Amino acid sequence: MLQIELPGIELFNDATQEFMTVQPKPVQLEHSLISLSKWEARWKKSFLATSEKSREESVDYIRCMTLTQNLRPTDYAGVDQATIAKVNAYIDDPMTATTFTRRPGSASREIVTSELIYYWMIACSIPFECQKWHLNRLMTLIQVCNAKDGPQKKMSKRDVLAQNRSINAIRRQKTGSRG
Repeated sequence: MLQIELPGIELFNDATQEFMTVQPKPVQLEHSLISLSKWEARWKKSFLATSEKSREESVDYIRCMTLTQNLRPTDYAGVDQATIAKVNAYIDDPMTATTFTRRPGSASREIVTSELIYYWMIACSIPFECQKWHLNRLMTLIQVCNAKDGPQKKMSKRDVLAQNRSINAIRRQKTGSRG
């Protein structure tokens, strides 16, 4: 969870012809599958596949990430580039010590959306409570499940023969046999 302060700003209300001051507000944010789903429902595109986001899209994602209750839309008016950069650094944080090595040519061209991540959760029997986790942690768990459940690397013929020789030698030693 990220704690930030939404900057204060002075706004002009065209309808009432008055200035209005928005006070700075502390908020709690979480980059989760839930916030991703909300953003994709509004913008009708993949958050993860969209590399460059407009200021409006970035501020709206901050709104989708917000856990703090009773905020008004005007509370987000003062969000500046420094706040967006802080949020983006939080989004990019892996949130885990687990790492994976990438094999050449293993990059997928599949567009990842919230529905696909929900499918992966179901396929891996990951409980829905995990949708509230930091998204990078959830994605790492999915990768771990796939790596552990996926087909294991086949041994070469030479490795199989060496393993069999080793097992036979241990058995001969235990039984006192010569062959």
